[in-house]
Amino acid sequence: MKTRRSGILLHITSLPSPYGIGDLGKGAYLFADFLHESGQSIWQVLPLNPSSMIYGNSPYSSCSVFAGNPLLISPELLVEEGLIAHEYLDNLPAFLDRQVEYQPAAEHKYRLLGLAFEKFKSDNFLMRCEFDKFCVENERWLEDYALFVSLKEEFGGVAWSEWPREVREREERSLAEWRQRLADKIFQEKFYQYLFFKQWFALKRYCNEKRIQIVGDMPIYTSYDSADVWLHPGLFKLDEEKRPRFVAGVPPDYFSSTGQLWGNPVYDWDRLRDTRYDWWVDRIQHNIKLFDLIRFDHFRGFVEYWEIPAKEKTAVNGKWVPVPVKDFFDSLLRRFAHLPIIAEDLGIITPDVREVMTGYDLHGMKVLQFAFGDDVAVNPYAPHNHTPNCFVYTGTHDNNTTRGWFRTEAGEDEKNRLFSYIGRVVDEEEIHWEVLRLAMRSVALTAIAPMQDVLGLGEEARMNLPSVTYGNWEWRLVREQMTPALAEKLGEMSSLYGRI
Repeated sequence: MKTRRSGILLHITSLPSPYGIGDLGKGAYLFADFLHESGQSIWQVLPLNPSSMIYGNSPYSSCSVFAGNPLLISPELLVEEGLIAHEYLDNLPAFLDRQVEYQPAAEHKYRLLGLAFEKFKSDNFLMRCEFDKFCVENERWLEDYALFVSLKEEFGGVAWSEWPREVREREERSLAEWRQRLADKIFQEKFYQYLFFKQWFALKRYCNEKRIQIVGDMPIYTSYDSADVWLHPGLFKLDEEKRPRFVAGVPPDYFSSTGQLWGNPVYDWDRLRDTRYDWWVDRIQHNIKLFDLIRFDHFRGFVEYWEIPAKEKTAVNGKWVPVPVKDFFDSLLRRFAHLPIIAEDLGIITPDVREVMTGYDLHGMKVLQFAFGDDVAVNPYAPHNHTPNCFVYTGTHDNNTTRGWFRTEAGEDEKNRLFSYIGRVVDEEEIHWEVLRLAMRSVALTAIAPMQDVLGLGEEARMNLPSVTYGNWEWRLVREQMTPALAEKLGEMSSLYGRI
């Protein structure tokens, strides 16, 4: 992270694909080629974990922090592996090409994955050896994850807290019986994970060979209805019935008079400290294998977190609770020679958070859409206040696109300050290039733009609108948008500002 470079934020679900959702197949490799041709050396993605339509398909709400999302498995690569016949890819449903269609895509993908599983069971000795090795290497999470999702299907999809007591309490005799009863389903779920990680690591190797690093995203919290909480209830603040006593969120602020009530169970950091943070060590080690750099979501929560009684309907009546942050990071540094971490430090950040980031030499984030408020001179997001050890973004997955922000959110005063800053008046058609130029010119060592901003798309291409449960995570890139002319223009700008 010591050289100037630039890159693009684009989640896997947004890639071109004929299967209703982006995946790890040809579209991913085409995008890697586009990055290489345009001189970009960073590809940032969102969490790769399984998502659920119950939670609006958010990659930040998952049944496992270790597992990969089977919907991202490429059917085309399964054909190349000999796991499904090519004719099964003919007569596809009429999927939209600019929008993810989660339900029909899932129905079609799982039908193909089921065919691949039956083929795998029948005759594939070499792949079976690979699969067995994968299971051994991932034993710490894989077996319990596969059992969890198998049980969840068996019990009609209800939360694990509603399962029979002996299963909820993980009584070994009961679990042994269920493992035997659901053996084929467990085998199948483990096979899907094998496919996902095989395809992911092949893509990562391809990117790294082109000198492209992948930035992953690690949410701080886990979903309550997850294999992680079911397996490790003692690491969370749960009551006698193993339901959350407290949940996570953030307090009221300028943007919300009632704060944000996320609902995730909060950690019992005293218990984590007693275990020497083994669960976190496993999680970080897993992510270090998956990615070249890891974005720690909601970094403030590693210093202190907003704890809200579970019975509350808003985040108002919470309190700040300190985390043993120095002991935590010192423990990590005893396990890892280097922590390739980007700290998501957006919002109201207190001096103790800055002290931790400085002490451990962690890079933070600057978002240019936040730069042109009332007092640009001292605004930390304005480019003249940036420092080298940060990542500058035109926007993130939670922001409107730059063009959408300019058209529908930025006030006249804000626009005028932006015009004064860049030295001229610009219109909606060119604003994305001017803001991207500000990012490229920054002293920040890394500059990143969502692909929507590179394309100059409007608010219709926004990835996520926080606090809105449904209708997010649906935007998709079309192959024809990755033109040689666009790659050349982006490459020239990156070269001009020393980011090649």
